[in-house]
Amino acid sequence: MKLNGSEILLECLLEQGVDTVFGYPGGSVLNIYDALYKYSDKITHILTAHEQGACHAADGYARSSGKTGVVIATSGPGATNLVTGIATAYMDSIPLVAITGNVSVNLLGLDSFQEVDIAGITMPVTKHNYIVKDIRELADTVREAFYIANEGRKGPVLIDIPKDVTANFCEYTRKQPLEIENETEIEPERLAEAVRLIQKAKRPFIYTGGGVILSDAADEVREFVDRSGGVVSSSLMGQGGFDNTDPRYMGMLGMHGTKTASLAITECDLFVGIGTRFSDRVIGDIKSFAPNADIIHIDIDSSEIDKNIKSGYQLIGDLKQILPMLSERLQKLEHPEWLAQIAAWKKQYPLRQVGKTPDEVLPQDIIETLERLTDGDAIIATEVGQHQMWAAQFFNFRRPHQFVSSGGLGTMGFGFGAAIGSKVANPDKTVVNIAGDGSFHMNLNELVTISKYQIPVIELVFNNNVLGMVRQWQKLFYDKRFSQTTLERPTDYQMLGKAFGVNAMTIAHKSEIEPVLKQALSCGKPVLIECKIDRDINVLPMVPPGGSIAEPILELD
Repeated sequence: MKLNGSEILLECLLEQGVDTVFGYPGGSVLNIYDALYKYSDKITHILTAHEQGACHAADGYARSSGKTGVVIATSGPGATNLVTGIATAYMDSIPLVAITGNVSVNLLGLDSFQEVDIAGITMPVTKHNYIVKDIRELADTVREAFYIANEGRKGPVLIDIPKDVTANFCEYTRKQPLEIENETEIEPERLAEAVRLIQKAKRPFIYTGGGVILSDAADEVREFVDRSGGVVSSSLMGQGGFDNTDPRYMGMLGMHGTKTASLAITECDLFVGIGTRFSDRVIGDIKSFAPNADIIHIDIDSSEIDKNIKSGYQLIGDLKQILPMLSERLQKLEHPEWLAQIAAWKKQYPLRQVGKTPDEVLPQDIIETLERLTDGDAIIATEVGQHQMWAAQFFNFRRPHQFVSSGGLGTMGFGFGAAIGSKVANPDKTVVNIAGDGSFHMNLNELVTISKYQIPVIELVFNNNVLGMVRQWQKLFYDKRFSQTTLERPTDYQMLGKAFGVNAMTIAHKSEIEPVLKQALSCGKPVLIECKIDRDINVLPMVPPGGSIAEPILELD
């Protein structure tokens, strides 16, 4: 059948199983939005307050569901407003397809109104990108974009479509999506060597990254842990890849990891990194990283092997295939003395915030109460800063796709849009965005989005009137010269919520934590909660940049 470019685009989205897109209209995508009007019974469009919010929403949709997020924006500033969101997805390997409009083909390169080379701009932060100048190439380009976004190490793909291409007509034939098969073949000798190392280890340390979640390999990780008898730590992006309530779990490793994990990395004789890129925030001083251990690195991306940490042994491929290969070759191992030592360290070095007064509102108390009231089943999105680390430290994530946070790029302003996308993708789950007041002022315009669509997201703002994490660094490394980190913004959160049509609540005393959270969780409506906390509450432990992760700072004030 003959369709115009916009209709072909939407038909291809339907081929890929897309039922929801996020975006913002403009001149160069008018034809696409006209088609969306006709396809409104098949594809839901969520209009955000800003294109960046739309991109973060598509990202959150993908992170929380395992599907591919889709965002649409017009040319020029609409397209450039997506760049931070695309880069955020790229750094965390999130499958995302960004569709931008552009000026007509005959106007390209003439500095036309709202023209920008978005393909050139986004080249460093996409797996691939396209500009489609011929309508006959449009359908296959869209299909290929979805395939690339999900094949191997996942990531964002951009499709730039000139306006005349969305209006031209072409023959369209529906096709089934290509099945993605990440074929993994490991030489028997390499597997045998890895098995030998695991079998001889007495103190194995298993470290899980975001690749565990992206490859849907949480069950395979649990089986491998059961067989190897190891203890487990996860990266920020790996939260939920292994049940945090399991006694073998030690907490995060790295700059704001637990003292238990830092001691274990020093004492372990085998370190197995699974689906991780060994971020600088994790390894600290390379010389002191797992100094007494053999290192096995398992990852789908060969470019990550030996990039940051030299590993003696590597297995490259899909975790979901490699881990069973190892588990089925392992005799079931147990290391009771190692587990007992971990339990003793966890008891000796618990994570505990202490207030100045008995009634002080502590982030730990809020997060632990939230976990208890939701039976640990909520989806937690975050912005970036102290609150992000507190969420990772104090909420026990039990399953994949439960923690939605910007790890690699560290994008302030990410969480609110991501929470919107997460709730749209998971309407039956409780979704809470944990924010700092600094991040919140970057994206509070999205209050209008949850109000308009009545999306029952809880926006939980830790308000300390400072840029907490930056201030903490100034306290440690800049002799307390708090340059531009003391905000003292006069925002009235109650009035702000009322202005946007969102229920607003306040937690100013410890005794208010549980009743306010219960009210917010039970009302079934979008809620804004201001949590008034002290500006001198720190994120601890903390390893100074380039310092040894074996020697974290445990006390600051």
